[in-house]
Amino acid sequence: MATSGDIQDTSGPPSTPVDMEDVKDAPTPDIHNISQKLERARRVYKDFERVEEQPTNVEITLWYLYGMCSYFVHTVLIPILFPLIVSQVVSLPKEPKNGWYESDTGNPCREKEMRVFQALIQKSISVGEVNLSPLGLTGISWAAGILVSAPILGYLAPHLDHGESQHLIFGIATAVGGLVCLPVGFFGVKWIFPPYIAAVVIASVVTTASHTRHLGLMVRGFTTSTTRNRQFPERRSVSSWLSLHATAAGCLGAGIISAFIYRMLHHNEKFMSLWIVSIFSGLKWIVGTVHAFSAMRPGVLPSSRGNSPSVWSHIFSIFKYPHAAGSLVAVFLSSFTSTSIFTGGILYIVGELCLKPVYFLSLWLIYFIFPLFSLPLLHPLQLLAKTDAVRMKLLGLLVSATTSGLGYYFRKGNWNGPHIFIIVAIQSTAAGILHAFGRGLVLDCTPPRKEGVFSAWYSLVRTLGACGGFAVASAFPKNITKSFSVAFYTSMAGVLVLIFGNISNYGGAVAAGHVKEEDKGENELDWNGEDSGLVHMKAIEERHGEA
Repeated sequence: MATSGDIQDTSGPPSTPVDMEDVKDAPTPDIHNISQKLERARRVYKDFERVEEQPTNVEITLWYLYGMCSYFVHTVLIPILFPLIVSQVVSLPKEPKNGWYESDTGNPCREKEMRVFQALIQKSISVGEVNLSPLGLTGISWAAGILVSAPILGYLAPHLDHGESQHLIFGIATAVGGLVCLPVGFFGVKWIFPPYIAAVVIASVVTTASHTRHLGLMVRGFTTSTTRNRQFPERRSVSSWLSLHATAAGCLGAGIISAFIYRMLHHNEKFMSLWIVSIFSGLKWIVGTVHAFSAMRPGVLPSSRGNSPSVWSHIFSIFKYPHAAGSLVAVFLSSFTSTSIFTGGILYIVGELCLKPVYFLSLWLIYFIFPLFSLPLLHPLQLLAKTDAVRMKLLGLLVSATTSGLGYYFRKGNWNGPHIFIIVAIQSTAAGILHAFGRGLVLDCTPPRKEGVFSAWYSLVRTLGACGGFAVASAFPKNITKSFSVAFYTSMAGVLVLIFGNISNYGGAVAAGHVKEEDKGENELDWNGEDSGLVHMKAIEERHGEA
């Protein structure tokens, strides 16, 4: 009988003796490198399929938190707080021709409030042969910040869409903006404020672009990469839901800062008191870094084939999408109108109507707190009426036109408190609608993988419109006729742009690749009883199963 050593395996190639030294010297598989390759393969598949992970409740909550911590920058910090601080470091205001106790319209006033108003509008800052008021200096600094932020955004926009540094850009810009607010009153000289204001504007423009980009990615996470036209209302609903609630949270944050400003203005040492408000504002903004540094939604992997588009073509690619470019015009006019009405109305109420301070506080709180309730309640009404972002922006512009038109028509009359409260509540809702749906309209017209550059354009244009509205209103602080008439014309111009500018929410989504036409099989499936939402969920399950 043959032993085991005599038996040979003839089923394969002849065996060769194994050298244990060779086995010992063989390279060990790099497990870490394999995990990196798997992660990269997952990213490549994600980029190819143009899908995003569905956001968690924590991610959405932090996104809302950042809205609450940053919305006040362009509504309260720049147009209200900074001019007030600058007015405390210039020469004392001169007594107006009607004295401290009567406005130009003949209304009785209080000396304390009248001195604050005169310090804001008095041209006590000399720049060469030009004299500027604190409001004028703020407007010029605001414009300078926008001018400087344009090339910065041009450099950062490609990085918002490519690579993995988006959260660093977001977080660093937020931290810089918040830290700049801390030493505002340290030097106490008027010439230090233009760099401060410009730096805050630059940080705000960059962070708004990052925050808006994140919204676009979250909306894609709730929907498939390309939905059918029957399912487009689902995307529209998600986008408006997120944007409306974030705007409502932002109004709450702005209301807190405005109430704090009102409280600190009652102190005798107004400069130090307002500096405290600036410090609190900076710390509040810095809290937003919790979301900024945790917003881990990387962009497209950089191409190694050398066939990726150039930086300039990527930046200006928005003009290849007419719906997106047209929506930017509507955003500019909306922002201009809202800020012009807000700034002009405040100056008129303080300097001409001379309402009691407690009434003025009530107006501020109504303007910022009322949208906290009206905007979320607006969402189910929007779904019931089946309106898209274009129609909602038309609603906001028409309401703004009505507000400015009424203000212009009754410019020579004494406005009653209840009437002012009603108009302020309605206009605050209109401003929130314009902000929330302007952002949603731009993102619906944004193709996948370009959320960063389109959001950069949105942020820059919106800030430019707000600066323009503030400049017009502050240039004529005692003439509500001009600020409200300009606001009326810009709001009507926005209506004409949306109606005759061939801007469509659905058409923009189709051009951007978010919506595809249904084929015959899909139509038959839906008409045979399958709900489009169920079909949508099945498509998601199949996609995850394939992944």
